[in-house]
Amino acid sequence: MKSKWNDRDASKFIKRYIKKGINRELALRIYSTRLLGNDSRLVLHGGGNTSLKLSLKNSFGKKENIIYVKGSGKDMSNIDIDGFPALELDNLIKLKKIKKINDFQMINYLKKYMIDTTFPNASVETLLHSFLPHKYVDHTHSNAILSLIDQPNVKNICKKIFGNDLGLVPYIMPGFELSKKASEVFEKNPKVKGLILLNHGIFTFGDSAKQSYERMIKFVSIAERELRRKSSYIKRNQYKENKVTSSNLSNIFRKYTSIPLGDDYHRKIICYSNPSFLNQFFHKNIFTKINGPVTPDHVIRIKHRPLFLDFTKVKSNEIEKVIKKHIINYQKKYINYFNRNKHLNKNAKMHDPNPRLIVVKGIGLFSTGKNFQEAKIAMDVGINSLSVMIDAFKYNKFKSIPEKEIFCMEYWPLELAKLKKSNLPLQGNITVITGGLGTIGYKTALKFLNEGSEVVLLDNIKNNKKINGMSYFKCDVTIESEINKVLKKISEKYGGIDIIISNAGFAIQRSLKDIDKLVLDRSFAINFFAHHYLAQQSVEIFKRQSTGGSILFNISKQAINPGENFASYGLPKATLLFLMKQYALEFGKYGIRFNGINADRVKSGLMTKEVILKRAKARGLSVSSYMSGNLLKKEVKPEDVANAFFYLSRSLKTTACIMTVDGGNIEASLR
Repeated sequence: MKSKWNDRDASKFIKRYIKKGINRELALRIYSTRLLGNDSRLVLHGGGNTSLKLSLKNSFGKKENIIYVKGSGKDMSNIDIDGFPALELDNLIKLKKIKKINDFQMINYLKKYMIDTTFPNASVETLLHSFLPHKYVDHTHSNAILSLIDQPNVKNICKKIFGNDLGLVPYIMPGFELSKKASEVFEKNPKVKGLILLNHGIFTFGDSAKQSYERMIKFVSIAERELRRKSSYIKRNQYKENKVTSSNLSNIFRKYTSIPLGDDYHRKIICYSNPSFLNQFFHKNIFTKINGPVTPDHVIRIKHRPLFLDFTKVKSNEIEKVIKKHIINYQKKYINYFNRNKHLNKNAKMHDPNPRLIVVKGIGLFSTGKNFQEAKIAMDVGINSLSVMIDAFKYNKFKSIPEKEIFCMEYWPLELAKLKKSNLPLQGNITVITGGLGTIGYKTALKFLNEGSEVVLLDNIKNNKKINGMSYFKCDVTIESEINKVLKKISEKYGGIDIIISNAGFAIQRSLKDIDKLVLDRSFAINFFAHHYLAQQSVEIFKRQSTGGSILFNISKQAINPGENFASYGLPKATLLFLMKQYALEFGKYGIRFNGINADRVKSGLMTKEVILKRAKARGLSVSSYMSGNLLKKEVKPEDVANAFFYLSRSLKTTACIMTVDGGNIEASLR
């Protein structure tokens, strides 16, 4: 591992932060923290922490010893000043004299001694940083370090490769007791340049940000060299025959990891990746020797162990049966694990017993989460964690912490506080919207995103919109092969699909007698066949998932109440209305719902300003009067259509229904 410290960059960083009123030392603390945080081999997603001790004048002009420490759960890769709460150092140091305090008392003290309570809570390892005398302290969960310290003979290994440069701290759960023990180890040998926390990670420290950072890089590099020096060969089994695609597997995993909830489900997002080293776990059944996480910090993200599946000797038609069997078995084992250890935490409520990581030989790694962010974090942590395990096995063996310690960490309230809780109605759902860059499509996308859904936009034009938090795929929905291709991509990224909003449309104003075959063919291609192809392929995904599903069509009032010169649009839309009812009839038994929206006079890509002006003039009305020409005398907006789509998506016992969104138009109402 090479140092990424650059004196020129550091100087620029200092100058930039001094302009913001932030002193040199704190600027360098932010700079070096980001260097650590931007290397996934050191920390991931809120892991690790850093600190800085300073003597500053308080509001009374008196000098006071302060410690800045990374806020709990803050991401080191992009941390800024608002991620470093400041605390009264002298008062924290006094706590070392206390024999014992529990976790909640510790957190109370940390809150009590915060200088500014608007900042996030300080790291649970704040006291460990405080009890060490050094100005700068860095802590990471380095992959190479973990591969060496998750070994049965770890003390001998560390003594051999690090000598007396690093103190060894036995495994203790983070908190007050660990902080005191780390301080004791340091005081026995104050010449050490860092501390190894067995089965946990590494601390380095120094008088400057550069010194502390480069000590971290130095010791990690030593660990990397040692792993390369004594790395035995593990066969990389190649499995070329893919009996099932990764996208199909994702659909099936959603089926067996989603949790029934009344008439609905707590659905899971499934991410997929295929790191090259995964198949090594199947060499001499290495996966059976995994007994826990590589560092306790990972357990809340990926549980105590992955589920490993091998389909090489399984017939294609038996694969789903095997998946079901193994997931049920995993759930049973997890429930037993919880019951064995629940006496350790009487307030613990059992987590979802499903696996967070699933390794499939020859196909890849699947991670699960209640939303995409959680699944992606599990994937990143999982890849790093599994990589550490392989390197540990290549070196010698892999040994995690005891089961009871794993349980205590997994159900530790202070660790669980890092997880963001959300109860949004569409959490865990994946919504696909065609015509997604159009006015109605995009407004609908924002609505579904705000309600917790993962959102995928499909359109056949270049994307120039800000789609933060959403995905976009360019797709011509009139071509079956393109739909098939993009649905596979969506399944690989998210695990499947739950809601389809078939919104793509095209309209030309032309008298019926002037419509040629090319115009009519194009209109039917976009306004009918595109909807049919999408529904046709989506129901196969819905059936594999077995969690129901919802397909919503933008049908338009033209299907019910034809308008002059809109025959080429109204004809396929009327056919679409029948299509919706036919699908509802045939697939209701699978719990799949088909509904439609009948909207009128909505400003959109079809109802442009020019079209609206022309129609208003023809009726002798102002644009405003024309747009509000309904029973309620109110203009219907794209947001109203979006709300209607959302309502129908949550109407779990409604199918073959057309919802009218037009402010009231008797002529266009269903009879």
